[in-house]
Amino acid sequence: MVKEAEILVEALKNKGLKICTAESCTGGLISGAITDVAGASAVFDGGLCAYANRIKTALLGVPEKTLGTVGAVSAATAAAMARGARALFDADISVAVTGIAGPDGGTAEKPVGTVYIAAATAEGVLVRRYNFSGNRENVRAKTVRAALRLALMCV
Repeated sequence: MVKEAEILVEALKNKGLKICTAESCTGGLISGAITDVAGASAVFDGGLCAYANRIKTALLGVPEKTLGTVGAVSAATAAAMARGARALFDADISVAVTGIAGPDGGTAEKPVGTVYIAAATAEGVLVRRYNFSGNRENVRAKTVRAALRLALMCV
């Protein structure tokens, strides 16, 4: 079990808050980490695995223009995913991730390990860029932990 998830669930329970997720490169691992915690149903109603751009647009409201100009792996896309998930699930906090886990897909501008994580609340959106090292499994595991820590900053 991911320790950050336990801490997050407890903090959310203490404040009476709900969280949701919108995941691309992690494919549901953040939702899985949260729901691995006993009692998570008190704070987590659901998450969306939005791997394809058409899902990001159709279900999370990511503008096609954003995807066309800055791409799926960008601060703007992560922020839009977080805002869209928060609205979709009517949650107090949402966390969204988009990135390049590898081993393929990287570029000079956005190498493998580039990940954007966003957390949205009623007050606004926090977005962070990370450059994780390691193989696909490592990048995804590091992304989960970083996303849970960013969400905890919003509690």
